[in-house]
Amino acid sequence: MDTLVLVVVGVVVAILLMTVALFRAAWRVAEPDEALIISGFRAGTGPSGVGESMGFRIVTGRGTLIAPGLTKVRRMSLEAHESQITVPCVSQQKINLELTGVVMYKVGDDYRSIANAARRFLDRPAQDLETKVQNVFVGHLRSIAGSMTVEDMISDQDKFSEQVRDRCSQEMESFGLVIDSFQIQSIGSESNYIANLAVPHQAEIEQRARIARANAEREAIEQEQAARARIALATRDTDIKKAGYQAEIDKAMQESAQQGPLAQATSRQAVVEVATRVAQLEGQQREQQLQAEIRKPADAEAYKQTTLATAARDAHISQAEAQAKETRLRAEAAAAQTKLQAEAEAEAIRVRAAAQAEATRLTGQAEADAIKAKGLAQADAVRAQMAAEAAGIQLRAEAMSKNQEAVIAQQVAENLPQIVAAAAAPFEHVGNFTVLNGAQGVTSALAEIIQQAGALTTLARESLLPAMQPGTEVSLNGEAKDS
Repeated sequence: MDTLVLVVVGVVVAILLMTVALFRAAWRVAEPDEALIISGFRAGTGPSGVGESMGFRIVTGRGTLIAPGLTKVRRMSLEAHESQITVPCVSQQKINLELTGVVMYKVGDDYRSIANAARRFLDRPAQDLETKVQNVFVGHLRSIAGSMTVEDMISDQDKFSEQVRDRCSQEMESFGLVIDSFQIQSIGSESNYIANLAVPHQAEIEQRARIARANAEREAIEQEQAARARIALATRDTDIKKAGYQAEIDKAMQESAQQGPLAQATSRQAVVEVATRVAQLEGQQREQQLQAEIRKPADAEAYKQTTLATAARDAHISQAEAQAKETRLRAEAAAAQTKLQAEAEAEAIRVRAAAQAEATRLTGQAEADAIKAKGLAQADAVRAQMAAEAAGIQLRAEAMSKNQEAVIAQQVAENLPQIVAAAAAPFEHVGNFTVLNGAQGVTSALAEIIQQAGALTTLARESLLPAMQPGTEVSLNGEAKDS
């Protein structure tokens, strides 16, 4: 019983395995880029729409069962093919050309195209298919090229290719093929006709290019020259501005450098002016002092001061005035010279540092104030001395008004040696004195000198008398004034 079960199971399993094996042997699947061509026992009449009985069956993109040993299954590729075509031809202008194109073709996807291709190319070498395709295109390329000029072929290659595709499509469909694309790769000419076609245009283009380059160069040169001119103008303006700025800087530096000397010169001018004023005061002091020195003996010893004293007084006064005038003129000349020098120096070194100028000015001002204070102090001292001397003269004048004879006699006696010296002054520079009359001549000369001394004494007495009259005031210079 167990054996029977095992046998049954074995038989079933064997049947199943044989069924699977038979199914695998009878099942065929078409790849996406191929078609199955099934022919043989009960292959079928083909799909509807083909229009005629093909006697074989076409399967694409799916699987199908066949009867192994009774039917034959062959595969046809549906992939695209590429073929390069080179065709010698003649254009409408009778110009020999050589056209080179590339055509992309394949078996059509519909059953009619697959059936037509299967009838003509199934189990044939691929070279037969390519040869038939090239023969179709060569004939139509020559025909179309003969109806067109070279210029049209070159200028409108799309139209040329479209005409070729249109004429070849019908014949390619009879083969079950479709054209994916057709392109003209090149158009050649042994006579260099195509190359010569470009010569006029190339020459024109070259001419335009040369003209454009010349114009560009000319414009570039003009712009470069204009740029250089603008650069030169800008450089000139910059140099002018730099020179102006440098001149202003130099001027400011010179003015700054001259401030100090200018202030110093101004201070020196102020010092010179104060010194001139002091010199004038000193001259006046000297003049007053000389007048006092001459008038004091004359007032104190009025009688002794004779015409010699008056002459000496006048001489001293004149000398003092001359010295004072000379001193004043010298001071004025020195001041003028110093002023001119200061102006020259100020013009040459007009601007120096303001701080140094201020410091110098303050120093000069301080010195000037010191000199001025000193001069004023000396002037006050002189003024006090002269006031004291004037008071003394006034007292002597009052004494003379009371006893003028005694005072005059006293002054004449005190100044008698000076009077005699004045009388003998003509003989002062005599080296040798010759007396012709001997002792008598000497006596006569001495008598004459004594007589002159007496005359001078009388003259001095007479010159002093008017000053002693009542109501007469004696001034410092010896002149009498009515009160």
